Amino acid sequence: MYTLSATPSLDTLRDEIAGAVLTPDQDGFVEACTAWNVRFAHAPAVVVVAADVGDIAAAVRYAHAHGAPITVQATGHGFARAATDGVLIVTSRLTDVTIDTATLTAHVACGAKWGAVLYPAHEHGLAPLLGSTTDVGAVGYTLGGGMGWIGRRYGLAADSVRSFDVVLADGSEVRASAAENADLFWALRGGGGAFGVITGMTIELYPVSMVYAGNLLYPVEMAGEVMRRYRDWIVDMDEQLTSSVGIMNFPPLEIVPEPLRGQSFVIVRGCWCGDPAEGKALIDEWRNWRTPAIDMFGEMPFSMAVTISNDPVDPMPAVVTTEWLDALPDEAIDIVVAAATPRPDQPPLMLFAEMRHCGGAIRRNAAGKPNAHGRSGELVLEFCGLAFSPEMGEAVESYMTTVRTALKPYVNGAVYLNFLEGEEKHQRGLEAYSPAALARMSAVKHAVDPGNALRNALDVPAVDPAAN
Repeated sequence: MYTLSATPSLDTLRDEIAGAVLTPDQDGFVEACTAWNVRFAHAPAVVVVAADVGDIAAAVRYAHAHGAPITVQATGHGFARAATDGVLIVTSRLTDVTIDTATLTAHVACGAKWGAVLYPAHEHGLAPLLGSTTDVGAVGYTLGGGMGWIGRRYGLAADSVRSFDVVLADGSEVRASAAENADLFWALRGGGGAFGVITGMTIELYPVSMVYAGNLLYPVEMAGEVMRRYRDWIVDMDEQLTSSVGIMNFPPLEIVPEPLRGQSFVIVRGCWCGDPAEGKALIDEWRNWRTPAIDMFGEMPFSMAVTISNDPVDPMPAVVTTEWLDALPDEAIDIVVAAATPRPDQPPLMLFAEMRHCGGAIRRNAAGKPNAHGRSGELVLEFCGLAFSPEMGEAVESYMTTVRTALKPYVNGAVYLNFLEGEEKHQRGLEAYSPAALARMSAVKHAVDPGNALRNALDVPAVDPAAN
């Protein structure tokens, strides 16, 4: 345990910081340590709530001087290993976003959420490669890859990055791009947050304004039939459509709209980013096959893309896990349907089981990227369950492990980093990378963080390539 709060230099740090320096005995410490997924919280020796980039650099230098671990939290999404000592740097106050219509780029500060990028970009007919919600931090999402509703057309969010501004583990500030610190730039585009503290990034924006998007909800009793049809429907699908199929067990909570509350459905969900009329024709194939119980597809501005998934904004206790599949045989469908369909004698242990169709630019852009292994499959599966008590969390985790074991013959062994949280993210996260990519990542890690100060992000080993 690092007793940083007892060292005389803590007062010196406070003198350097424009934001706040908090220790466990101070108001605001607990709130700063708590993640969006309220199952998790950090317990560092010191929290630095940064007001600017200088605060971040000062906090890193302070940690480096004491040989202490560094953990970074913006919105609290994507929680990995909890900090049990050292310095937690909270970046949520750094929210500036600048849209450059001449270069079709945006510069995004490390605490900004996607909504702060999407809405001003949309005013110019442009779009970032955000995910299913505007409430997630843009930088953390991008470091894990970043899979969104126009991903099959344009790739992962990490592909769109032109440069990162980085504070390295020794407190030095650098820029990483294809022309500067190229190895670090390579590692950051999908390699997680283990290589430095990102203070900002410049990303490309894309000419997406209107889309044809939404949900088709069918009775959950049709889940097997709908998933089999979906599997066949996506074969050779135009990459202007990014879609998914899954089972959703809407909880009986007031935040859920009345028609859905406490109900279960199998859902075909997606976003067509080409001519809306062509998108409508594709979805009409489903309407002509079977009339959905609820039809929420329609033409909409991409600024409303958050309504496709309707992810919750309020913090909640959740369990998530993931697998990649190269194909979707009947046997795998049967396992997923049986696992996610509620039983009459007990409440469902899964909130949802969703399979997102990948391929397209997600796979095409994978060559040479650190996470190529973890983005080359055809479908990525995400399980999510709610855990309102520790006992419930253990039950859901055990259940998901059982389901993943049953699926083992049908998955390819890779993971998508952003669909993991907590200790599982720390334990399985490196499965997103091939041995060759991990070896290169380890060499970069040795160059920029040889003491593994950022080990709570993703435990990439620091290996000196000259020693081999």
